[in-house]
Amino acid sequence: MPRDGFLATLPRLSPLRAAPREGRTMLVYDPTLAWSAGLLLAIGLVMVYSASIATAEASAYTGYRPWYFVVRHAIFVAAGVAAALVAFQVPIKVWRAFAPYLFIAGAALLVAVLIPGIGRSINGSRRWLSLGLVNLQPSELMKLFVVLYASSYAVRRAAFLHAEQPLKQTLVRGFLPLLTIMTLIGALLLHEPDFGACVVIVAIAFGILFLGGLDWRLLTGLSVLLPIALWVMIAVAPYRLQRFAGFLDPWADAYGKGYQLSHSLIAFGRGEWLGVGLGASIEKLLYLPEAHTDFLLAVIAEELGFAGVALVIALFVWIVARAFTIGRQATLHERHFAALAAQGIGVWIGFQALINMGVNVGLLPTKGLTLPLMSYGGSGLVVNFIALAVLLRIDWESRQLARGLPA
Repeated sequence: MPRDGFLATLPRLSPLRAAPREGRTMLVYDPTLAWSAGLLLAIGLVMVYSASIATAEASAYTGYRPWYFVVRHAIFVAAGVAAALVAFQVPIKVWRAFAPYLFIAGAALLVAVLIPGIGRSINGSRRWLSLGLVNLQPSELMKLFVVLYASSYAVRRAAFLHAEQPLKQTLVRGFLPLLTIMTLIGALLLHEPDFGACVVIVAIAFGILFLGGLDWRLLTGLSVLLPIALWVMIAVAPYRLQRFAGFLDPWADAYGKGYQLSHSLIAFGRGEWLGVGLGASIEKLLYLPEAHTDFLLAVIAEELGFAGVALVIALFVWIVARAFTIGRQATLHERHFAALAAQGIGVWIGFQALINMGVNVGLLPTKGLTLPLMSYGGSGLVVNFIALAVLLRIDWESRQLARGLPA
C-alpha cells in the first residue's frame, strides 16, 4: 500500500483527547485538580457567609448589612476567576522570563507599604496599599513571585547547588545569594509586621531549593539555623512571645491572650462528628474574632463537624499531591523550571493551609494567615487563583508535549 494510503487509514485525533494510551485517553487538563479547587471555593463561599453574618449585622462599618462580606467575597472570586483565565493563557516560558522582574516589583511594593502616607495601617499592622475600593496586600503577591523567582534561581544556579561541587563554591555561588535576598525580604515583612507571611515565603524559597537538589550538608545546616532564627524573632518581640506562650495553655488566660484560641477549641468541641448544622454556630456570634478569615476552619468544625474538616483536609491534600505529580511530569519532559514552579505552588498552598489549621486547633501560635481558597480576603484569594492557573498551565503544556504537540 502506498505510504499516503496507509496514513489516510489512521484515525484522526480529537482536539480534546489524544490517542489511546495504555487503554485510556488523555484529557487536556487535570479535572480532579480543578474540581478540588472549585469545591474548596464553594465551601469557602458558603462558610464565609455563615461565619460573617453576625459580625456584619453588628458593625456600623458594614452598614449593618448581613450580606456585606459575602458579596465582597463573591466579587473577589469573580476577579480571581478573570485573573486566572488571563494567567492560564501565559506560556510558562514567559513566566520564567519575567520572574526576576516580578520579584523586584514585589519587593518594591513591600517597601512602598512601609512609607508613611502610602501604606495603610489596620490593627497596628502596615500591610496594605489602598487602591480606592479595595486594598492590595503585597505580601500575598510576593508568595507567587517567590515561587517563580526561586524556581528560576534554582534552574540557573543548578550547577552550584549539588553536592558534586566543592562545599565552598556551593555555599558562596549557590546558596548565599538567595539567602541574602530572602533575608532582606523577610526584614521588610517583619517591619510591617507580618510574621506569618515571612515564615511562608521563606519556607517556599528554601523548599524549592531542596526540591532543586540543594547540597545535603547545607540543608542540614539550614534545618538547624532556621528554628533558631525563628525563636530569636519570637523572643525579641514581646507580643510574639506572648502569643507563643498563650497557645501552649490558652485556658490559663482564657479572657486575655488565650481568648481567640480558647473559643476556637470550643467550636471544635461543639462540632463533634457531624456538626451542629449549617448556620447554627454559636461561636461566630461575636465570640470568636476573625471567624470569617483566620478562624474559618473553626466555624466549619462547629457547623459541619469532623466530617466537614476531614473533607477540607482531603481536598487540600489532593491539590498538593497533584501539584507534585504535575511537577514530576514536567521533569520527564526536562522542563525543570515548570517542575519546580508546580511543586513550589504545592509547598505554598500546603504549608499555609497546614499553618492555618494548626493555629485553629492550637498546635501553633496564632498567626494572621488565611486558609487558601476559602477564607475571606481579596489579594490572597485572587493570587491563589492565579497560582492554580499557572499550575494548570504547566499540566496542560506537559500533556501537549506528551501528544507530540507544541506547548
